[in-house]
Amino acid sequence: MHIPQATTDTLCLEPFEPALEAALLPSDGYDVSRWLYVPNTYSEYRYILGTRGKNPLICIGINPSTAAPDALDPTLKSVERIAHANGYDSFLMFNVYAQRATRPDDMELACNTLLHEENRKAFRYLLSQSPSPAVWAAWGNIIEKRDYLMDCMQDFALDGQAVGARWFTAGALLKSGHPHHPLYLKSTTALLPFDIDAYLNR
Repeated sequence: MHIPQATTDTLCLEPFEPALEAALLPSDGYDVSRWLYVPNTYSEYRYILGTRGKNPLICIGINPSTAAPDALDPTLKSVERIAHANGYDSFLMFNVYAQRATRPDDMELACNTLLHEENRKAFRYLLSQSPSPAVWAAWGNIIEKRDYLMDCMQDFALDGQAVGARWFTAGALLKSGHPHHPLYLKSTTALLPFDIDAYLNR
């Protein structure tokens, strides 16, 4: 379990760009030729966790839990399986909000604007890793836990639109209209086109 010890505005946040530079250097803790982990040490927040490849699938969840390189949690294991089953050689896990919390109910009540802006830089970096980025919306009903999460998604949708990102959902949408969370999906679940603009403007 990861229960936040404090709100993120009390932390000394490492900006995304220097955190990325550090993550690209050799590490004693994991194989950097296989993993992208930003920041590259376990902390109260995480921008990116994923594997390296030429054809990555960007997966967007709500917020990070305890996963780290070589220690994926069940959700990330499911993400990896579904990415491979749909023809991608790697996955890049990103989250609408970067604060770690195993239980979404433990997420902070107010959005930390600075954390969101650095997280947005992380998303733009992920989008830059492919000439035609593929983005899997995978947050389930959890996006309703905090009002600011949908506002954050509006920004990510704009970033994706700027580079012609292709959006997908795994299987049909939930009755609520939200895309499925990966955890309980079959590894063979097909990715289907997802109209992110219609979703955000419904």
